[in-house]
Amino acid sequence: MDLDELIKRVTLEVCAKIEQEKSAPAFSGQITPQATARYIDHTLLKPEASIEQVKKVCDEAKQYKFASVCVNPSYIRYVAEQLRASGVTPCVVIGFPLGSSSPDIKAQETESVISYGAKEVDMVVNIGAIKSNNWKLVVDDISAVVKACRGRAILKVIIETCLLTDEEKVKVCSIAKEVGADFVKTSTGFSTDGATIEDVALMRKTVGPNVGVKASGGVKNYGDAVAMINAGATRLGTSSGVSIVSGQIEENNCVNCGICQGVCPTGNVTINKNSY
Repeated sequence: MDLDELIKRVTLEVCAKIEQEKSAPAFSGQITPQATARYIDHTLLKPEASIEQVKKVCDEAKQYKFASVCVNPSYIRYVAEQLRASGVTPCVVIGFPLGSSSPDIKAQETESVISYGAKEVDMVVNIGAIKSNNWKLVVDDISAVVKACRGRAILKVIIETCLLTDEEKVKVCSIAKEVGADFVKTSTGFSTDGATIEDVALMRKTVGPNVGVKASGGVKNYGDAVAMINAGATRLGTSSGVSIVSGQIEENNCVNCGICQGVCPTGNVTINKNSY
């Protein structure tokens, strides 16, 4: 792979699209609160999470038919047992939340969690390497985990959008796609901010239709979920899954998804705009 040429080409293409398309792509159809369940990675990553809390999250995921339960590595064996034959996928984070482990350590951690039953792996990319323009290390970092996952687990690459420029977001998403990651993911939820509509749309434009985009961090209610799906998210990382599928909203909480025409497409918030 000619990395420099790839980055230059994709960055130019995506930046040109952003200038032409300021709004998020329209979602082809209304989605009910219950239908959001298939998008949700029901998440519990707090360091103080107890085994009782993890069991509660697993029980909720089975009840509502969420896509997965996402936990820290120490709980993945337990979660895999709890979710056996339920249709809900065991998911785990690695290199979390800083992403600063070496590629070989991340690969070893991945091998370990897969042996314990993980079917999806959410890795934090080496953010310092991105900020240092060390793109070879970024390639090595993601590639090591891709190799460890191949044929055994889905890989999502957390890029921590709040710490990156738009150009850096495009570059790392392009690399993730090129080396074989299955998803790119906005955030850990442990940094300065979470997912935004603009970042989800940018990531979707970058990776195209065949790579997943996971919005994570700050997705707290049904309106947030619909807005992220409208922008191009195919998975939602959240600890508020039950609230989302219950249709809970925040009154007058316009999330600026960009597709309204006088009436909010979710039907749940008041629009206060003079132009569209």
